[in-house]
Amino acid sequence: MTQSTLGNTTTNDAGSVHFPCPKCGKATVVRTRNEREIVSRYTCGSCGFMGPN
Repeated sequence: MTQSTLGNTTTNDAGSVHFPCPKCGKATVVRTRNEREIVSRYTCGSCGFMGPN
């Protein structure tokens, strides 16, 4: 079971993604399909970068 950056479960969630922080590359950002669709914000746990905008 994997949790997204916002704490939602991504196990067997088609459309979920894992990627390195766009700013520091140290932390892994995990986003569910729904979080991506509603363009919810996330914060990098390592450098504090806020995305997606």
